Amino acid sequence: MEYKILDDTNLLIRLDPGDEICDALRQVAQQEQLGLAKVQGLGAVKRVVMGVYNVTTQQYKANTVEGVFEMLSLTGTIDTMKEDFYSHLHIVIGDEAGHAYGGHLNEAVISATAEIVLTKLAGKVDREKSAKTGLNIWKF
Repeated sequence: MEYKILDDTNLLIRLDPGDEICDALRQVAQQEQLGLAKVQGLGAVKRVVMGVYNVTTQQYKANTVEGVFEMLSLTGTIDTMKEDFYSHLHIVIGDEAGHAYGGHLNEAVISATAEIVLTKLAGKVDREKSAKTGLNIWKF
């Protein structure tokens, strides 16, 4: 992984084969002391753990896929929970047949490269667990 600070607001991150997206974002955010940022990216992945949260049962169903995939979209936020790093990311990937799969991102290992843009946002937002949904939501 390498990254470049473009200006006061934007950072570019390049991930290489074998890098894991969530770990890389944590490293950069902690190194650069990012408390709040927007995440956008694309690239190629070989292993992804992603899923969907069922609000009614308050249970999370994770799916693992391995193979040849384009990362069509990576989007989300970096913020904090109890003053510690927290990320909320969603991913959409496409296979060789053009089928798309997506969900909440837990892990994604790069096969070729990834290009990720972090946009720093002014201010700070912490999270707390919602009794109603069971999710870690923004606390204003």
